[in-house]
Amino acid sequence: MAGDKNLRTLRITLIKGLRGKKDDHRATVRGLGLKWRSHTVELDDTPQVRGMISKVGYMLNVSEIGPDGSGQR
Repeated sequence: MAGDKNLRTLRITLIKGLRGKKDDHRATVRGLGLKWRSHTVELDDTPQVRGMISKVGYMLNVSEIGPDGSGQR
């Protein structure tokens, strides 16, 4: 879906540290592009990203970004 202008964007923040977490949860967080606690990334809203969020959602804060760049919770 390259060039799809209706694709939403998600702002994802890591709110818990990775210390003591399962290796596959650490790998999932790294796959989302998050490196440390309080790190925030913006990713396209795809089924793959949603799947990763559902796996490690207890460590994340996720909000949708509106077309004007404002975050909606």
